[in-house]
Amino acid sequence: MKHLFSLLLLLQVSHIGAQAFYDMDQIQTIEITFDFANWDAILDDAYESGEYTLASEVVINGISYDSVGVKYKGNSTYNSNQAKNPFHIELDTYKEQDHEGYKDIKLSNVAKDPSFLREVLSYQIIRKYMAAPLSNYANVYVNGDLIGLYSNSESITKTFVSDRFGSKSNDFIKCNPPAGAGPNSSDFPNLEYLGQDSLSYIDSYEIKSDNGWQGLIDLCDTLENHPADIEAILDVDRALWMLALDNVLVNLDSYIGGFKQNYYLYKDDNGRFIPIIWDLNESFGVFSMTGAGNLNNNASKQQMSHLLHENDGDFPLIQQLLSVPMFKRMYLAHYKTILLENFEDGSYATTAEALQDLIAPSVQADDNKFFTYANFLANLNSDIGGGGGPGGGGPGGSQIGITNLMDARSAFLLGLNDFNQTEPEISDISLSTSTPTINESLSISANVADAERVFLGFRNTANGVFTRVEMFDDGMNNDGAAGDQVYGTTLTIERPSTQYYIYAENDDAGKFSPERAEYEYHTITAGFVSGVVGDLVINEFMASNDETEADQDGEFDDWIELYNNGTSSIALDGYFLSDNFENLMKWEFPEGTTIDADGYLMVWCDEDGEQEGLHTNFKLSSGGEVIFLVDPEGEVLDEIVFDEQTTDVSTGRFPNGTGDFQTMTPTFNGENMGTTSLFDQLKPEPGFKIHPNPTTNQLFVSSEQIIQKIIIYNASGQQVLKQEPKQDFSTILVNEFPDGLYFILVSTEEGNYSSQSFIKQN
Repeated sequence: MKHLFSLLLLLQVSHIGAQAFYDMDQIQTIEITFDFANWDAILDDAYESGEYTLASEVVINGISYDSVGVKYKGNSTYNSNQAKNPFHIELDTYKEQDHEGYKDIKLSNVAKDPSFLREVLSYQIIRKYMAAPLSNYANVYVNGDLIGLYSNSESITKTFVSDRFGSKSNDFIKCNPPAGAGPNSSDFPNLEYLGQDSLSYIDSYEIKSDNGWQGLIDLCDTLENHPADIEAILDVDRALWMLALDNVLVNLDSYIGGFKQNYYLYKDDNGRFIPIIWDLNESFGVFSMTGAGNLNNNASKQQMSHLLHENDGDFPLIQQLLSVPMFKRMYLAHYKTILLENFEDGSYATTAEALQDLIAPSVQADDNKFFTYANFLANLNSDIGGGGGPGGGGPGGSQIGITNLMDARSAFLLGLNDFNQTEPEISDISLSTSTPTINESLSISANVADAERVFLGFRNTANGVFTRVEMFDDGMNNDGAAGDQVYGTTLTIERPSTQYYIYAENDDAGKFSPERAEYEYHTITAGFVSGVVGDLVINEFMASNDETEADQDGEFDDWIELYNNGTSSIALDGYFLSDNFENLMKWEFPEGTTIDADGYLMVWCDEDGEQEGLHTNFKLSSGGEVIFLVDPEGEVLDEIVFDEQTTDVSTGRFPNGTGDFQTMTPTFNGENMGTTSLFDQLKPEPGFKIHPNPTTNQLFVSSEQIIQKIIIYNASGQQVLKQEPKQDFSTILVNEFPDGLYFILVSTEEGNYSSQSFIKQN
């Protein structure tokens, strides 16, 4: 089936697959069904306790899930007297299930935003510079009635941190007071050090992991008492991006505002806390409390200081980071990048207008919205007064127009002295060789004007820490002649992929290349001295292991067996396994992993990276999905699409290492011996035809044999359709499918079992 991916790898990742539920070009449809008519009163009664109520069915874009947990959420946007309250849908409250890999669905009721744009637009901007939730819109129905249009933003869960940061079992902290923030509250998650007793922090933070209080205390202690060590415990670069983004967007219901809240901290495998922004419904000037006064008029919001709280001890993260000259210059460089890439050229307004056009019919149809349709149309550009929706306007008040705020703010900020200093210019980055190999020394040089100090930041693992080393213009570091404005340094290339950026500064300004570093970076790709890529294959796997083979801790987990057909060992540094085409680099082999010639390598798929050995951050689905083996350049070396699996029966290649996939008696870590009687081997060429491909409305499936079963998976490996035609043809309606890539798996009465891919598009 490898031939399928010659086409797939040409497709843009942003077009297909796992992000379909958060596709910004499509409004989702979510239909909730309760088996009782007084569902609103029941959800109101459960609000204080936070308990979920059983929905008999939730249908998402035509895909049905039964027995789902639903509750109202929100602090200032929830009210028992309003018809449109925020929802939290938890698909796995009562049974194990997910939609495209997502188990938690957070739906905001847009109670404070006449434009309906603030949350979705803000996340779209923020995702350019740091990991942040996906966000779009959904029309929500309950028991057949349209409740209204909601913003639909990805929940920050263990699934989120695992996807972005490669782990999920470390310290994980929600930086919001558990009881909710308010004008009379003094419990703020501002990272102030309050001593070593966790009870001093418990009213300001919520721990989302098994442990975390000591990690939080250590971070606060380091900020106050050991600031020189802060880079060892905090991802400073992402913290600077967060502070800059909150400030540019006048997002004051955040760390930089009166309640100092609405962010998460997750400790990565390097021991550093990574900040994550969330809850942006009051971005673009809705919230006015700074913690040092209120922004009570348009001018105060448009001209809010870019260095807000620089010298304020109540905001230790800002005060301590901006007190370091290099960090402050980095902050200003990030800040200027945000301004120039989004606001100086007006591109944010173009995005906002497209979103407005997309949602306008749904806003108009929303009879429970908190503002009028005229308010919605106006508030992108113009200020509006109080809300005109149900209940006398709900919580909505007077809101500044988004472009009225940001056009004036951008012009004001870019006119300030801090953003008009002579900054370094970085150009002509070059490598001493374009084809380096592992363990080779490599020189990197760049032409840098108007700089007093130049640094190279580099790392050789996807979620590793960038090491910062100085580059020199002294004629002794492969930099040309001394004083020629060419700076250089030398690295030993240790891994197949090395990510790097250059940072240059003088006493007045800093500059990055690429400008979105560290979130974006340049890449050096190195080759292997030995080992032939084509020799490495997925040889066997088991997705339902009850008693076949246990790992070192006695657990019967899913497993994948790799085999090396070659005559030389292969170093697996930089190689990946994945069950998601949208995230091919989902799990990376640990540094130093090798597979011998004619050798086997066993990998446990159990989402338990804390155990010894090779344990991935994903499990295999016994109901069927996709497995990918990926090289350091992101190329798919091998893959298998599989259907529902039988417990303690494996699927593997026969003949061993080279044959087609078929079910078999398991041969864990050994030579595959042959088939079981369940069904014949998977065929490399499909035993059925489909047309048209690409398709818009219908997909026609035909075979020379009777089709027993048809299963369709999306690109993330999640099943979206299953039917049993019991005839030699079938017509499948795909008009409700999100645009993207799909795999169709067909079994026939003769036991043949094969697959193809197709593309659904408008």
